[in-house]
Amino acid sequence: MAESMKTMREKDMRKTSVYQKFFHVLSQGGIYLFLFLMALVVLFPFYWMVISSLKSLAEYRLSPPTLFPVHVMLSNYAEAFTTANLGRLFMNTMYVGLVSTLLSLVITIFTAFAFARLQFKGKELLFAALLATMMIPGELFTITNYSTVISLGWLNSYTVLIVPFLVSIFYIYLLRQNFLQIPNELYLAAKVDGTSDFKYLWKVMVPLSLPTLISITILKMMGAWNSYIWPRLVANDEEHRMITNGLRNAFTDTTGDVNYPVQMAAVALVSLPLFLVFVFLRKYIMSGVSRSGIKG
Repeated sequence: MAESMKTMREKDMRKTSVYQKFFHVLSQGGIYLFLFLMALVVLFPFYWMVISSLKSLAEYRLSPPTLFPVHVMLSNYAEAFTTANLGRLFMNTMYVGLVSTLLSLVITIFTAFAFARLQFKGKELLFAALLATMMIPGELFTITNYSTVISLGWLNSYTVLIVPFLVSIFYIYLLRQNFLQIPNELYLAAKVDGTSDFKYLWKVMVPLSLPTLISITILKMMGAWNSYIWPRLVANDEEHRMITNGLRNAFTDTTGDVNYPVQMAAVALVSLPLFLVFVFLRKYIMSGVSRSGIKG
């Protein structure tokens, strides 16, 4: 009798194990199927951009559209580069991106250090007020900033593209949280040894927070690269035009007809640097954000 019950329990355990394995495989298959479908949804616009850039205008207008170009038109890329004057647009955007990123990093580092380590009256209240500004819609800042730059006479200049967005509360918050994870005992020991705040910042805190600083650098450069509305408002002349604005009407002829394949080729060229940044530097972005924590 005892052996019979033991055998039944073993059979039940085997059945349970089989069911568990089945449901585990089924759930894992469902997860991977969902991820695969979401990947298709995300990647299809990029695929469509690339194949459209390789079509002729006549093939692009076919209905239903072809899923692969019948005749590959690599000449669209050369035409896009010369038609939109992409060399000049790239230089303008790189200059604004590099200068604004460097200045923004300096401001962010000093501000985050002050809120993380220095003691002064009203520090927490001031930081809370800065965080509260993140809830204000960006459109309101655009209106006030536009009125300010007009009064200062900065329209159609590099200054108007760089100065208004040097301070980012989000970057300050991100770096401050990273600074707070560095033990305060290091700072106190440095002060006992007579180390200045400036030396401690650059010799200790900046090297330890390098992943977060790299993340901020990448995000700031990508923001400058993708900026559209503000440059469209304040610097739309040929000399200061940014790359996103330069692509808007560069491929429209006098009749209002748009050469979409060539425009798609230009968009692909513009998207390539951001794609390379994502592929090769994504681990730094994730590492910097994860290291910031939620302390404080």
